Amino acid sequence: MDLSVIIVNYKSSRLILDCISTIVAETTAISYEVIVVDNASGDNSEQLITYAFPFVQFLQMGYNAGFSRANNMGLRAAKGDYLLLLNPDTLILDHALDRCVQRFAESKLVACGVQQLNADRTLQISGNYFMKGGLNHLLPLPYWGKVIRWIGYQLKTKVPNVQEASTEHLVDWISGAFLMVKRSSLEKAGYMDEDFFLYAEEVEWCSRLRKLGPLAIFGDINIIHLQGETTGDVFGSEEKGYYGLYDRKGLQLMLSNHVRVRKQFGVLWYFILLLNYSFAVPVFFFGSILENLFKGRNPFKYMPLVWGLAKNVFRLWVMTPTIVRNKPHFYKVL
Repeated sequence: MDLSVIIVNYKSSRLILDCISTIVAETTAISYEVIVVDNASGDNSEQLITYAFPFVQFLQMGYNAGFSRANNMGLRAAKGDYLLLLNPDTLILDHALDRCVQRFAESKLVACGVQQLNADRTLQISGNYFMKGGLNHLLPLPYWGKVIRWIGYQLKTKVPNVQEASTEHLVDWISGAFLMVKRSSLEKAGYMDEDFFLYAEEVEWCSRLRKLGPLAIFGDINIIHLQGETTGDVFGSEEKGYYGLYDRKGLQLMLSNHVRVRKQFGVLWYFILLLNYSFAVPVFFFGSILENLFKGRNPFKYMPLVWGLAKNVFRLWVMTPTIVRNKPHFYKVL
């Protein structure tokens, strides 16, 4: 078996049917299996998917285990020499799996990804670089994040992501929407960290894979990624990307990023990140009032967002003793 494709499902059967349809249509040169791991969707996903594609191996987690634990179940069941974590909201283009496996097999890479595209075929960030202490997580902060971005530009800091990948573009970590690894790499680096529920788990995993050798994005191989469709719809968030910090999805994102920084960079960098998030709350409060007054709007227009950010930062402080101890813990708030 050349390739095992692992897709995690949580009430995403419509997206998965489209995804597998493109896998079947565009994959003809390699042998492959498709494993769908269900996070207790509680719907007819299994019937719909296995009826349309009887060859799919459908596994049940029995509870909503999130990304790491469900992928690990799929990885343990996989028989392929190459293992692909693939999001439900992806569409395979132009024999992408055939081409990716063939090139990956001939390389010394430990893991690889491809250039992801938005639905309109515009470029999407697919590969990234580590920033010391995870300081890139400060960039989405309202007002304060813009100040930090400006400081970074003045210091000529390396941009943390790859806007457009070259034919083979070396990176530090790869988007979990399409992340392919060699079985030999998995055996050495270990499985995904099961403390994570959702977000940042692929970053932490890539930090361990990166110690074994290079990771790269194949910029001339493309897929479509309907970014954030699964989590945005399921968890009732209007934010389709990974920058909203004001609701339950935002809390999960903030928590996972802080846990990742604690694991990868240590306690000091964890507190540097958390203190910046805390400082961002009053900055957002006063900055939003001044901005709205200047533009002739209700000065308290953004107060619901300020309150949402404040509540999420408070929750982070409450969980800090657990995070700092770095003992096994399932960080799930969604």
